[in-house]
This record gives sequence, structure tokens and C-alpha cells, in this order.
Amino acid sequence: MSKKVLIVDDSLYMRTMINEALKNAGYEIVGQAGNGEAAIDMALDLKPDLITLDNILPDMIGTDILKVLKQDEGIASKVIMISAVGQESVIQEGISLGASDYIVKPFTTESLVDTVNKVMLS
Repeated sequence: MSKKVLIVDDSLYMRTMINEALKNAGYEIVGQAGNGEAAIDMALDLKPDLITLDNILPDMIGTDILKVLKQDEGIASKVIMISAVGQESVIQEGISLGASDYIVKPFTTESLVDTVNKVMLS
């Protein structure tokens, strides 16, 4: 059974690139969200195995979304944060809130797939 992935990014280009890379690697893309509110609704509805989560969205930041999803015995989905912000403090906050890994933009599709495979095996 293929693993289900929810892609969260406000950039259609990034969503498309991540979608293609992960589909080609055998993952099932169950949804795509362009803002935080949609991301939370879809994550709770779809209960994906993995969420790729952009940190800067039009209505909220990824770490705030993580707090919502992981609070109160939240969802079991693994989360990989993706952001152009590579500051160590931001990365550490994401990890401390429950993200499994953190990818800094720009990245290659190969490094994305490698990170996703590693997280899904852990």
C-alpha cells in the first residue's frame, strides 16, 4: 500500500514539483493546500502518512500549523518542514514541535525524495 502525502505550499510551482517527484517515487498524493487553514482541515480529514509543510504561508506560519496538528493527541502524520528560511532557530523550533525533518529551499527532487524515504522508514 502506498503512503499518503499531503502537500502544503502557497506556491503552485512548488506543489507541482513536490507532487511529481513523490508520485514518481511511488507515493500517493491525497491533497494539496495553499494556505494554513486548508492544510489543517485537509490534514484532519485525510490523515495522511506524511505532510510536506511550507513554513511561510499567506495566513499563518508552518510552526503554528504544527502546533495545531500535534496538540491534544493530534494527528500521527509525519511532517517534513520546507522553507526558504534556513535559520537554525527556525529549524530547531520545527523539530521541537514534532517535525521529522526540515528541507531548506532551493532543493533538488532527489534530496526531497531521499528525505521523504528516510522519514517514512524511521
